[in-house]
Formats: sequence, C-alpha cells, structure tokens
Amino acid sequence: RAVMIDVMPKFEHATGHKLASTFGTSGAVVKRVQGGETADVVIMPRQGIDSFVKDGKAVAGNVTVVARSGIGVAVRKGAPKPDISSPDALKRTLLAAKSICYLDPAGGSPDGTHFAKVLDRLGIANEMKSKTVRPKTGVSVGDSVAKGEAELGVQQLQNLISVAGIDIVGPLPGDLQDTVVFAAAIMGSARDAAASKALVDFLRTPEAAVVIKAKGMEPATP
Repeated sequence: RAVMIDVMPKFEHATGHKLASTFGTSGAVVKRVQGGETADVVIMPRQGIDSFVKDGKAVAGNVTVVARSGIGVAVRKGAPKPDISSPDALKRTLLAAKSICYLDPAGGSPDGTHFAKVLDRLGIANEMKSKTVRPKTGVSVGDSVAKGEAELGVQQLQNLISVAGIDIVGPLPGDLQDTVVFAAAIMGSARDAAASKALVDFLRTPEAAVVIKAKGMEPATP
C-alpha cells in the first residue's frame, strides 16, 4: 500500500492514465475477487495471484513479479533492541517478552501465517498464546507497538518501516525468514489491457524501484 500510494501519482503523471484504487488485506482481496468483484490489475503476494490463475481469473503469462519483502521485528522507539541474530536468540527473546503482536493467520496474512509456523518450529507456540496481542481494528502491528500495546511486533518489513514511533530490530534470522513475493496480475476482467500493461511495466522501472527500496522492499530485477 505504501509503495502504491507513492507510485500512483508518478505513474499518472508519466502516462496520463488515471487510477482508481482500493486496498485490503490479502485474504480480503482474494475473497472480493472470488466473490465476483472485477479489477484491471491486482497486486498482492504471489500466493493470492496464483489462486486467481488456478481459478481462471488471470493467466500465468499476465503475472509479473514486482517486489520481494522479508519479515522483521520491531520495538517501541528508544526501547532496547533484543537479540534476534539466530533462531536460539529469537526464541529466548520471545520467551522473555511480555507481549508480542502479529497478524492473525485466520485473516489470510502471509506473514502472520508464517510467524505462527515459526513459533511452532521453535517449540514455543503454547507459551506465546497468552502473550499474543492482535492489532485493534484499523490499527497496524507497528502502531500497536508504538502505542505500547505490545513489546514486540512482527510483520513484513515494508509495513513496519513507515510507522513512526518504532525501531526496526532486524529481519527474522536465517531459515526462519520467509520472503514474500509480490506480483501484479492483469486480470481476465481487465477493461483496458493497454493501460493495465502500462501500470505493470511502470512498476518495473528505475523510478518505481527507488520507491520500492525506500519502503523496505526489494524491487524485482527487470
């Protein structure tokens, strides 16, 4: 969302096309499309895009990878940064924390789903249940940490980096990391294929790459 809010006016200025955009969680976007809502282009984690291809709502040849993002840990601004440099260090930090915040896997969040698996892998899923705080409606993981509602926040780095009032501790260590691949799909329902392709192509330009990097993600290689 942060990337697109920055990129959209640049695209409009460069091409003359006007964009009408809506945003939602991954799970919500998939439900909307599966429920019959149409769009020219959908940009989201690759898992959701692949489901559209499987359902015949998009074709693989019209799917383009645009960015990648890892999952990170954040604390309230000025708070000591705990050690998360290895799986064992992360495990100790999580057990020592009074509270943690990450998105509910039931909502379809890729990072929430992955982090729940990380807790299982570390063998501390049960211990963390009583410490887990979910963001309130309309409040992000980062905002929950900034407000002191949770000691640690875990989410995709691009969602944390733009939040005031928190400090990024770093990415999940080693093979506990999960790189989320973001792709843009020109949908079968697209009413303007040329404009749709222009948007996807713009997301692979050096100008867009600068924005993607600034928002905590890695741009796809052209």
